[in-house]
Amino acid sequence: MSELFSSDLSRLRTLRTWHAMWVERIDEAIAAAEQRERERQQGEERRPPTPDWVVELSIGVGARPIEVHVGGCYAAGKRQRAITREQALAALADGIRACIHCRPDTELGVL
Repeated sequence: MSELFSSDLSRLRTLRTWHAMWVERIDEAIAAAEQRERERQQGEERRPPTPDWVVELSIGVGARPIEVHVGGCYAAGKRQRAITREQALAALADGIRACIHCRPDTELGVL
């Protein structure tokens, strides 16, 4: 293997320094990736559970309920609030529309 390297000591030391620098950079990148993975896992563990039912709210001050969804419905807007089963039943009984995608009325047994 020694025939692969020049016998010039100065060049060998330069090569070693250069490679040590890259190993250090790679170690830093690995540490950063491991930190991101730990943070992702902590986020998953700390994420609150998906509510069973949500009500979507209108825009503005005094926002009122406009649509009932099953928790986790992809069609629910950003302005939403978790509600109980009883509140979902009451909202549907009060005339708040049911989402046509997740069909909370069917899930709740309201026909």
